[in-house]
Amino acid sequence: MSPTPTKPPLSAEAQVQLDQKLIAAAKANNVALVRELIGRGGNVNAKDAIQDSAFLYAGAEGFNEVLELTLAAGADVGSTNRYGGTALIPASEHGHVETVRILLAAGVPVNHVNNLGWTAMQEAILLNNGGPRQQEVVRLLLEAGGDPGIRDPQGRTALENAERLGFVEIATLVRAR
Repeated sequence: MSPTPTKPPLSAEAQVQLDQKLIAAAKANNVALVRELIGRGGNVNAKDAIQDSAFLYAGAEGFNEVLELTLAAGADVGSTNRYGGTALIPASEHGHVETVRILLAAGVPVNHVNNLGWTAMQEAILLNNGGPRQQEVVRLLLEAGGDPGIRDPQGRTALENAERLGFVEIATLVRAR
């Protein structure tokens, strides 16, 4: 059996170009192109000028097929965006239930606090409408060990914010923890 020929490494400039194409393909939710660019050596952890990587963007936007490709290619689940947040925080804010499941299963830290002083649970409550998707996200975060006692910059817990906003179902979930 003969050895498999190896490709010469890309120049630094060529690698940056490839990585930026990968980020653009992820932002366009172009699964086929993301797969191709990863196969060509695109780095799923490389970031663009605003600190998005293919992984972070896919998680934030709920692009689950792209997200799965980046995870399979070695995405750093602890990486953070320009707000100091993990992919789980915006996914929770937007109510991307399946994305939250994927990110939690991948080991993204559930109690990470971003630069704004919010966890995924706080954003799921504060920056959305408290509806069924948000309720499911909060339930998933709680099951994964999310700490509803972490206070936001105003000193409020997740329960206090849910009650203050009139999100009875979320408050009930948090109380039952």
